[in-house]
Amino acid sequence: MHIADITMFYAPASGGVRTYLDAKHRRLSIKPGTRHSLLIPGAHFSEHDGVYTVPAPALPFGKGYRFPLRLAPWRNVLHDLQPELIEVGDPYLTAWAALDARRQLDVPVIGFYHSDLPLLVGNRMGHWVTPNIEAYVTRLYGNFDRVLAPSQVMADKLSGLGVRNVFVQPLGVDLQTFHPNARDPQLRAELGIAEETRLLIFAGRGSKEKNLPVLLKCMQRLGPRYHLLLVGSSMPTAVPDNVSVIDEFCPAPRVAQLMASADALLHAGDQETFGLVILEAMACGIPVVAVAAGAFEEIVTESCGLLCAPNNPQAMANAVRELFNRGCTRLGAQARQHVETHYAWDTVVDSLLGHYHAVLGHTLPRVANA
Repeated sequence: MHIADITMFYAPASGGVRTYLDAKHRRLSIKPGTRHSLLIPGAHFSEHDGVYTVPAPALPFGKGYRFPLRLAPWRNVLHDLQPELIEVGDPYLTAWAALDARRQLDVPVIGFYHSDLPLLVGNRMGHWVTPNIEAYVTRLYGNFDRVLAPSQVMADKLSGLGVRNVFVQPLGVDLQTFHPNARDPQLRAELGIAEETRLLIFAGRGSKEKNLPVLLKCMQRLGPRYHLLLVGSSMPTAVPDNVSVIDEFCPAPRVAQLMASADALLHAGDQETFGLVILEAMACGIPVVAVAAGAFEEIVTESCGLLCAPNNPQAMANAVRELFNRGCTRLGAQARQHVETHYAWDTVVDSLLGHYHAVLGHTLPRVANA
């Protein structure tokens, strides 16, 4: 079986989509009887170990992202590869290139709905555009033979837009990289805080939807006994005394080291489509305090952490205190066990193969969510 993935969501510092595609490519490439090709944008045509770059211009200030403008090069690469199935990882030109290739190759195309496009565009341009973007999503994803969504909340949104044949397919976490053994006992000393200080961490982009001001106000309420480490690009510069910042993109092993060295992860984002960073923290053996919104309600259980009201710094501060009262070490061990059981990449890839075989008619399809 030859599977081709195609997406523009792939850059040196990109997040969940690249993590998913890299993990899948590594595992499918060594599965007997399976070939995996990955088509991503680049400066020029190239191929290495089944990864094909297709020319696309770089986005200004896009941190390595490129935006394809011509459909033909992508369609032509797919035509040359002759895959038996295509999976689309974004809702832009590459999606239409895959659908165009389907007409030539007569193969099924799966769409993976990684991002809430109406919400993303609405946040940046104003919600007056939302009806038009929703209509676009309905039209595009209605063309796919099957649609995968990383969480039930995303699947429900698609179903509400009239998209059929939607299935929930959670993502996974690298259990070897994100591991309690990555802990650095010197981190508190490097941050200049006492050993008994309760250390919290947030890792990710400092974008508007992450609601970082809620975290900062929460830390003001918690006081000097607690300390927060913000890790990632575009972080705020004006922060309380009990907050430290690493304002740069960090590779996964460094993020894992920082997470495993903290006591708990803090996350105030209320628009997450999945929340991979939550799973990464759990895999590092630390519990989570997050908001009861988006996909977090699906992946944060009482045995792994606590959820609090969105956009409420006091509620988050109360939840942090309650988490420590319950025992972070015990909850962190349970969190690690939870992701080992449910979110190992091998488990995710086996589930994906079930979808692929079903669409190809190799097995009976599962019951869709819509």
